Amino acid sequence: MQFIQSITRISVLAAGIAGALACGQAHAAAFQLKENSAKGQGRAFAGSISAPDDASVVGTNPAAMRLLDGRQFQFDVSTIRFSAKYSGEAHDALGRPLTGGNGGDAGMIAPLPSVYAHLPVGDKLHFGASLMVPFGFETDYSRNWVGRYNGLRTKLQAVDLGVSMSYDVNPYVSFGVSVFAERLNVQLTNAVDFGGILAGSGVPGYLPASADGMSSLKGDNTQVGFTVGGLFSITDDTHIGINYRSQMVHKVTGGTVDFYVPGDAAAIFGATRPGWFTDTKGRATITLPELATISLTHRINDQWSIMADVSRTAWSKFDSVRVHMNSGQPDNMLNFGYRDTTFASIGADYRLNDQLTLRGGLAYDQTPTTNEHRDVRVPDASRKWVSLGLSWAPGEHAEYNIGYTHLFASDPRIVDLTSTTGTVLDGHYKVSSDILAASINYKF
Repeated sequence: MQFIQSITRISVLAAGIAGALACGQAHAAAFQLKENSAKGQGRAFAGSISAPDDASVVGTNPAAMRLLDGRQFQFDVSTIRFSAKYSGEAHDALGRPLTGGNGGDAGMIAPLPSVYAHLPVGDKLHFGASLMVPFGFETDYSRNWVGRYNGLRTKLQAVDLGVSMSYDVNPYVSFGVSVFAERLNVQLTNAVDFGGILAGSGVPGYLPASADGMSSLKGDNTQVGFTVGGLFSITDDTHIGINYRSQMVHKVTGGTVDFYVPGDAAAIFGATRPGWFTDTKGRATITLPELATISLTHRINDQWSIMADVSRTAWSKFDSVRVHMNSGQPDNMLNFGYRDTTFASIGADYRLNDQLTLRGGLAYDQTPTTNEHRDVRVPDASRKWVSLGLSWAPGEHAEYNIGYTHLFASDPRIVDLTSTTGTVLDGHYKVSSDILAASINYKF
């Protein structure tokens, strides 16, 4: 009981830390995050739910807790460096070039924490607690850039606090389930071309880009989800893991929509379209995708182990988000047009001696975005991973891990139309990213 109370206190504290830090650009498809384990990072997350001695399985495949050695606590932190620089042009509805710069570097450097605890009870039962950030991203452009009507700041973070249980049917078959509470926070800001809106309505004295304003949408929601998994050991050296993470439907009912309307434009809208572009409450439904993974780990001998992972994410559920405003203004439709994606990786561990293990991995990570639907908020592209890592265990109780990944991505093309005023952004991005992860695992 004292162990569980201690883990609860640590998890609540860590949840606050994660909420404050988890705002880096995602480094799996779109804004999905895989960065939950330094050991997994070092092998490009091959064997992520089937490899032994990595407590991150508490949250991703609780059935694999069978492969953990006794009571243990693990803390991971991944530092993500993401860079996204736009190059191109933009035109207003009249075909005139828009003024402004390229927005600067919309990416950033951000830490991402994860926490896990494992408690075996008897010979067959396992309990655990976890804190993870499965989704998150942030892009931030300078206020006067040419794509300001398409997006300025975008921030989404989902923090999961979960409890897990598994049962070992026998030494070769285990099943497990994790139930988690997920807190979602969303913030979207962009400039609004009120000059273009008024010009399109026939109001004299206004032209596109002649009266810029701002809009800001904020909302949050908490929902409960689950992960189920199985671990099947063909032999003592070969393990197959499977998992399924549930879809999360967040119904944001108490969101806020704030506007800044310049000059006489506010009075014009107040007289001609009451309720439009006024601060109001709003609601929206945001569906985060379900995920399924199959994973293989095989120990060749006392030194070499090989791993592989294939996962499928149902991003097509994230097709669009409709924002309803209580002021009576027409709904704002955010169209994403995502497609389902596949992530595949291979990796290997080399046990140099009792204290030091080296590892590496390669992965292909498909983006759900396409040239037709890609936008400035998530300038995503498919990428290839190259990962390296090591583990150092100076004694029987503590193990330290480091993992590093460099992501190779093509420069994504973007043609983004602002439907309300007809401005068009046409160009491409230069993107690059690196991930450095570290962890400590303590057994007691």
